[in-house]
Amino acid sequence: MSLIRLAYASEATFDAQPVAKGVEPHVARILMTSRKNNARVGLVGGLYYGNNRFFQYLEGEEEDVHKTFDRIKRDDRHRNILTLIEEPIEARTFSDWSMKYVPLSEDVRSFLERHRLDSFHPQSFTAEQCEEMIQLIRDSNQSQKLVNYDEAEPVPTRKGPEAPSGLRYGLIAAAVCLVGALIYAGTLL
Repeated sequence: MSLIRLAYASEATFDAQPVAKGVEPHVARILMTSRKNNARVGLVGGLYYGNNRFFQYLEGEEEDVHKTFDRIKRDDRHRNILTLIEEPIEARTFSDWSMKYVPLSEDVRSFLERHRLDSFHPQSFTAEQCEEMIQLIRDSNQSQKLVNYDEAEPVPTRKGPEAPSGLRYGLIAAAVCLVGALIYAGTLL
């Protein structure tokens, strides 16, 4: 089996809605679906949406990446889809993200200014700009919380069961005691 990476740009077919709740509602639905589908087949990557355009990056097994990209090309929320990068890779670089989302941030504004771009238009990115955008998504420290616009389907925000708060605080207290004991033992030596 071979790993590949694929980056594409597309235009949204929908009119952007107000983002008062955090994430544009159509984009929120895309993220929910992507996170669920990508996790099922082991794909990782990131998404940026701005200026009514998408830049998405995927990594995974070649067959799974192609199936996902074919599904995206049939999705009526995308048009003018352009493959920017498609090539084999040795290892994944987005290890924990089934689909990381980067909201508009100072990093993206700086990227646009540095390249003297008036607006976000990934279809015109050079290879260097694509790589920089991928790195920006990979390094983003923005909150990955996703507003759930489809109340019937909860948004998965973490893997595994959540520890009860009492257990969590007990573990924190135990860790503090352990650190204190180590400090005290170090003063005896």
